[in-house]
Amino acid sequence: MSVTKRFWISLILSLPMLANMILMPFGWMLPGGNWTQLALTTVIMLVSAGPFAQSAWASFKKHHSNMDTLVAIGTMTAYLYSIYAMFTNQAVFFESAAFVTTFVLLGQVFEERMRNNASDAVEKLANLQAKDAEVLRNGDYVKLPLAEVVLNDIVRVKPGEKVPVDGVIVEGSSSVDESMVTGESMPVEKTIDDHVIGATMNSTGTFLLKADKVGEQTMLSQIVDLVKKAQNSHAPIQKLTDKVSDIFVPVVLILAILTFLTWYVFLDASVARALIFAVSVVVIACPCALGLATPTALMVGTGRGAKMGILIKNGEVLEAVNDVKTVIFDKTGTITVGKPQVTDVVGDEAQVLQVAASLEDASEHPLAAAILARAKTAQIKATAVEQFRAIEGKGVAAVINGQTGFVGNDKLLTDFKLDQALTARASQLQNEAKTVVYVGLADRIIGMIAIQDVPKATSKTAIAELKARGLKTVMLTGDNQRVAEAVAAEVGIDEVIADVLPGDKADHVQAFQQTGKVAFVGDGINDAPALTTADVGIAMGSGTDIAIDAGGIVLVKNDLRDVDKALALSRKTFNRIKLNLFWAFIYNILGIPVAAGIFFAIGLTLSPELAGLAMAFSSLSVVTSSVLLNRAKISSKVQTA
Repeated sequence: MSVTKRFWISLILSLPMLANMILMPFGWMLPGGNWTQLALTTVIMLVSAGPFAQSAWASFKKHHSNMDTLVAIGTMTAYLYSIYAMFTNQAVFFESAAFVTTFVLLGQVFEERMRNNASDAVEKLANLQAKDAEVLRNGDYVKLPLAEVVLNDIVRVKPGEKVPVDGVIVEGSSSVDESMVTGESMPVEKTIDDHVIGATMNSTGTFLLKADKVGEQTMLSQIVDLVKKAQNSHAPIQKLTDKVSDIFVPVVLILAILTFLTWYVFLDASVARALIFAVSVVVIACPCALGLATPTALMVGTGRGAKMGILIKNGEVLEAVNDVKTVIFDKTGTITVGKPQVTDVVGDEAQVLQVAASLEDASEHPLAAAILARAKTAQIKATAVEQFRAIEGKGVAAVINGQTGFVGNDKLLTDFKLDQALTARASQLQNEAKTVVYVGLADRIIGMIAIQDVPKATSKTAIAELKARGLKTVMLTGDNQRVAEAVAAEVGIDEVIADVLPGDKADHVQAFQQTGKVAFVGDGINDAPALTTADVGIAMGSGTDIAIDAGGIVLVKNDLRDVDKALALSRKTFNRIKLNLFWAFIYNILGIPVAAGIFFAIGLTLSPELAGLAMAFSSLSVVTSSVLLNRAKISSKVQTA
């Protein structure tokens, strides 16, 4: 039977006894008197409180105690004593057993509702996916259930439709609203060769995509799976909570026995009064709020992270983040764009790009791709060439518009003269760690093209945010020292370690761990060992599946600024867990003396039913504290103008 049903049964059956308590001073008595209270409480003890006794007994057989132990002992003591008191014409307090059960269940209803809300959020996320897709089959587009779409299927997406699966556009263009996955509110322009994400919304044009991820492989499915796992995980601090509960329960039972003996033996109180104090101690001390402190904060924190495009995989990551001293970055694809781009064109830009693009049009070299991309941006079309030939170790040459053109590296300079101005400019570009390509026409150098894997637009800000939090930043790369230092200087990295072999990255991470916990940010297959070795592995969302699997945090938006947000959110979530635990402990510590009757002389007491109510509101306060994480400000420490 669900907690909610048990609560309602207990509440409904307790109301007559509540009315009896309130109206008794006015001469009204519950029909049937104590016998009616016995019947009502017996049903409550069997149906609503029964699971507490079963859980307590199961723990006892394993030589352990838990929160249910205190509830079971407290309610059973009140119930059995009331039966004894009824037959010996003494005061009964069946209502204490009934109300304690009701209020404890009220606290559990709060917890269950909290969990259901978290589950509903994940379910809503999963429901964002399209239900069907228009797939090319036998020359025609047919609407099929999403489950029937397979890898490499050609799928048509019309304006206003959801993108059914992850894929690459092979025809057409459009603007796509990716806010549900990336959090970016502005539509993103997509054209041929661009990747689109399943469940995002197509806004304007019709396009065809080739499915490259379907079913559980899609990004949305992976996000849902990661959030579910994170919400069901445990932070290491939870183990401390479990250990404390294991010791706390026997201590409370001893205190309850001492309370009873003190009042009955030394203070000459009646059995009933001494027992009320003892039961109140047991009930008020029940550390239900203690059990809620960690899981509720974890569920809210990971859920909020998912909305921000930050997937926190488990509770262990939250705790590790709290003590991170150093953040180590891979360079290529993490700090930089990951592919060469033209940064400078020296000479007549139109002429230099025209010659270079014409000669490189058929090449698959990454530098050629960068030149062609720049020419396309400048709306310069390649011209057909003749007598194309490769110059070994130097570059390529061909006849273009009746003149011999050539594109190559600095070894070409042995065959041509370079004037002083171009020589100085080339030296400057090379000192900036840029690759210089020389372009010639009719036996003379007409210009140069500088190419570099440039830092992402957000990298400098991201590094500044981390340094503002007092974190040390390090770049770990297999690239050469000059290139690495140039990139590091541009984005503000503290320390550079270059010429690192892929297999050695994890060793460098371990070296930094000697001085404190380390977070590693990477995106490639070669980053997987370092991501696993680091105390906190942060994988870029555009990275390889292996890197994403190895990371403890995944940045869906592939925005390096989210590293700071991920660390800030993780710290806030973990600090909220500690705050919850603090208040749960303080509540128990302050409540026990009151329940034990220490302040009885000044009229401050706590009956078992009020102790149960206070305990329920303690649980509610912890749940509320966790929910407020949704409103916590996740901001950068870098001041913007």
